[in-house]
Amino acid sequence: MKKNDLILAGVILTIAIGALIFVNLNKKEGNTVIVKVDGEVYKEFPLDVDATYEIKGANGGTNLLVIKDGYADITEASCPDEVCVVQPKINKSGETIVCLPNKVIIEINGENQSELDAIAN
Repeated sequence: MKKNDLILAGVILTIAIGALIFVNLNKKEGNTVIVKVDGEVYKEFPLDVDATYEIKGANGGTNLLVIKDGYADITEASCPDEVCVVQPKINKSGETIVCLPNKVIIEINGENQSELDAIAN
C-alpha cells in the first residue's frame, strides 16, 4: 500500500466513526414501551413507571419485561437460547429487544423522536 492509500483509508475511517457518533448522540429518549406479539400490538407501557410484566408470547412462551429507572429490559424468557435476555437495556426511541421463538418485540417509542428518518435512525 502506498502513502496515499493509507491517508484515504484513515479519512474514510474517521468519517465513518464521526457519522456513528452523530447518529448515536442524536437519538432521543423515548417515553413509551410498545410490546408486540406475533406482529400485533399487545400492550403499551410508560417508560417512566417502574414495573414488571409477564408477556405471553406466541406458542405459549413467556418473557419477563422489567421497566426500571427509565429503561426496559427482558430479564427472563422461556425460549431455549435466551438471546433476548442478554440484549442490553433500552431507553432511546427506535431501540428494540426481540425474542424470535416467542415472537415478542419490545420497542421504545416517544413523542420526542429523532430528526433523522427511520432508515438513518
